[in-house]
Amino acid sequence: MKAKANLTAPMLISIVIPTFNEASSIKATLQPLQSLREQGRVEVILSDGGSTDATFDQAQFLVDEVVCEVKGRAAQMNAGADRAKGECLLFLHADTQLPDNFVDLIAEAMPFPSESDCWGFFPVRLSGQLWSLRIVERFMNLRSRLSAIATGDQALFVSRALWQKLCGFADIPLMEDVEFSSRARKVSRPRVMRGKLVTSSRRWEQRGVVPTVLLMWKLRWLYFRGVNPQALSEMYR
Repeated sequence: MKAKANLTAPMLISIVIPTFNEASSIKATLQPLQSLREQGRVEVILSDGGSTDATFDQAQFLVDEVVCEVKGRAAQMNAGADRAKGECLLFLHADTQLPDNFVDLIAEAMPFPSESDCWGFFPVRLSGQLWSLRIVERFMNLRSRLSAIATGDQALFVSRALWQKLCGFADIPLMEDVEFSSRARKVSRPRVMRGKLVTSSRRWEQRGVVPTVLLMWKLRWLYFRGVNPQALSEMYR
């Protein structure tokens, strides 16, 4: 008699992390994932864009695979996703920590395989203590809920079926997360998780909260007006 398939086997989540000179933060991001790796619930793929610091040395024993790709977040994430084995793909920035129960939250939101066109993201909390950052994160979370548009800081996750249907991220130097969300929301509404992740506030602290917010609004507005993402990338730098 043929054995029945194990319908209760946990869903494997493939976490793809694009990096470029992230030695200062990558270990703190990877350490909390190790017990889940040992349990076979996640695999971690580092997709590096040619780091010249100690990123590889810090990460090599804490990931399942390292992929070398030309620098560019979209290209790096696509390359990592091509090597992934999981039914769910999660794209994580190197300076971001997921909530402790993120695997259970995703499994609850994305029952596999009955909802193959599922995708979603996490609300964000910025790491800094400035009161103005609390306002920024609240508006970020409200905007993403209302618009169904996720940014890379929010650990976008997607079923393999939908990822393949949408052919991954567009090969553009900026706004690849916004562009992907715009296509994904036409297929299904995103699942917005209950738990918040924590992402680095260094960008706001280095450039100033108000100037950074204004720059982000300007870039997004120009993108939706049809400005070339390459030109936007130059402005972002």
